[in-house]
Amino acid sequence: MTTLSEGRHPGEFLLSEANFHRSRDNIEIAASQTITPGQLLGAVVVPGDVTATVVPTSGNTGNGVLTMANPAVTSKVRNGDYLLTCTAAAANAGTFSVQTPDGREIGPATVAVAFNKEIKFTIADGPADFVVGDSIIVRIGVEPVDREYVAFNPAGTDGSETVAAIALYDAVTGAGVTTKIAAITRDAEVNGHCLTLPAGITAAQTAKAYADLASQGIIVRN
Repeated sequence: MTTLSEGRHPGEFLLSEANFHRSRDNIEIAASQTITPGQLLGAVVVPGDVTATVVPTSGNTGNGVLTMANPAVTSKVRNGDYLLTCTAAAANAGTFSVQTPDGREIGPATVAVAFNKEIKFTIADGPADFVVGDSIIVRIGVEPVDREYVAFNPAGTDGSETVAAIALYDAVTGAGVTTKIAAITRDAEVNGHCLTLPAGITAAQTAKAYADLASQGIIVRN
């Protein structure tokens, strides 16, 4: 006898959501993805679509210039202000801490040496050396349309390791092809038994994924 397996239904995982579909967004699924309803998704920034602006700060002693690379960011960049603060002064050099908009430290950055992490830049030495406390702000603008969504990957390093949404519908994209679907991105209750998680995910990784959802107001009920 033939055995048939029924797949996930659109929205099957959803227990409750905010009024007027406030929990939903229309999101862009990246190329080469196979997504099923209830699948956890990570958001990957498209570097070329992001704006990066060096914001003048007053009161600095050093007058070296920061130049952004091309592209200026990686797919893990966060929206907001990155704060660079001189922590060690040196003749024709210096060291800066680099703090993300959410308070993480990703430095150090050394004057005249290319920095290549979430943001990418080089601080040139100027006629006047930097002193401890001098600061530079890099303002990053990431709009919703600057993100593409991929299957959640706990081992990822491109943003896919952080859960950002749950797919309401299925989607299959080929190489170089994207598509849009509706997804739950905030303020909802979902059935954990109806979610699609990566094969082989550990208990600790699952807990981290559910914590990512909770930070967006999405509560997993088991």
